[in-house]
Amino acid sequence: MAKTFRCQVVTPERVVLDKEAAFVALPAFDGELGVLAGRAPLIARLGSGELRVEGPEGKERLFVSGGFAQMAGDRLTLLTEEARALVSLEKSAVAADLDKALAMASGSEAALAAKERAVTRARAKVRLASRAVQ
Repeated sequence: MAKTFRCQVVTPERVVLDKEAAFVALPAFDGELGVLAGRAPLIARLGSGELRVEGPEGKERLFVSGGFAQMAGDRLTLLTEEARALVSLEKSAVAADLDKALAMASGSEAALAAKERAVTRARAKVRLASRAVQ
């Protein structure tokens, strides 16, 4: 059995990551999910948080938010709304994003849902920016 699998992270704009991995920890909508080679097929809804990819080429840490993850065969594909390296998260910028999200209007159900998603995404960025190695 193979000890690695292909991990690909795709946003609407581009392929952010495409590499061999031995282990991936991803932020599922309802908690963290770990993936090893040979894992049974799965589809998971992504939340907002840290994606950790460990492989022969070293470790990668990304912020991902929203979308889906699919494990099929020896390939893990994450289709996500946003993906960026943790080191690119600037504390002042993500704090400003959180302030903007908290100030969003919430007069209708749709507006409230959008505000909740924005606040969840911004809080995850703030948390990760404070832990990221710059």
